[in-house]
Amino acid sequence: MSDFRDDLNGMLTDADPVRRAQIQMQKPATKRFYKQVTIGKAESGGYAVLLDGRSLKTPAKNTLTVPTEALGALLRDEWDAQGETIEPDTMPVTRLVNTAIDGVSREHRAVFDEILRFAGTDMLCYRADRPEGLVIRQKDSWDPILEWMAVAGGAPFVTVSGIMHAEQPRAAINGYAELLRSYATPLGLTCLHTVTSLTGSAILAIAFAERFRTPDEVWAAAHVDEDWQISQWGEDFEAKVRRERRRIEFDAAVRTLDSLR
Repeated sequence: MSDFRDDLNGMLTDADPVRRAQIQMQKPATKRFYKQVTIGKAESGGYAVLLDGRSLKTPAKNTLTVPTEALGALLRDEWDAQGETIEPDTMPVTRLVNTAIDGVSREHRAVFDEILRFAGTDMLCYRADRPEGLVIRQKDSWDPILEWMAVAGGAPFVTVSGIMHAEQPRAAINGYAELLRSYATPLGLTCLHTVTSLTGSAILAIAFAERFRTPDEVWAAAHVDEDWQISQWGEDFEAKVRRERRRIEFDAAVRTLDSLR
């Protein structure tokens, strides 16, 4: 019988290296095969999650090791919390770490550049020109973050209203890149790529990483437009469920990055 992971080889064609690794982890629930979950020192350095004393493997069969005991504890808790079956959907930190090891570690530069591309068309730089209430909300939430970014990165980003496209100054992108280099490890980039994708803003991601904004403040800033629509027309149930699922992934990235500090 072929290994399920071997059947995924033909699926790994997505242009985004993070997405390719995520596809590889789309494995159905399996019966729990272990009793005890512990953390141990890995021979190659760092910490390994041990299932009945045996090192945990990633979907690509790499040994799952992490640089800090705090991150190892997050992984241990997810595996220990599984019931009779292992449910991958309930293990967001494990999925993120697998993505870093199996995907981002092999395409480090591509992920770095992908985050920079987000910064070049960042959500915070594109403003509504009406209605007035939304214009004010965007300004109050986003302007202080862009002002901080201009100081931290050494150059301001350009903002526009309506549907116009704005080419960001090279100095602003270079300044952002310098901040991003502090997180240019597979795990660091995976966390920031995740926050960027879920919020639509690379600037919000770096504002969290640099602790200029708390996770709750970043999440609120990312949903200014959506919350405005809800205030006017009410909340759609399916949209609410999608948002709650995205928040789980967001919180996993936040906890992972915090555990690396």
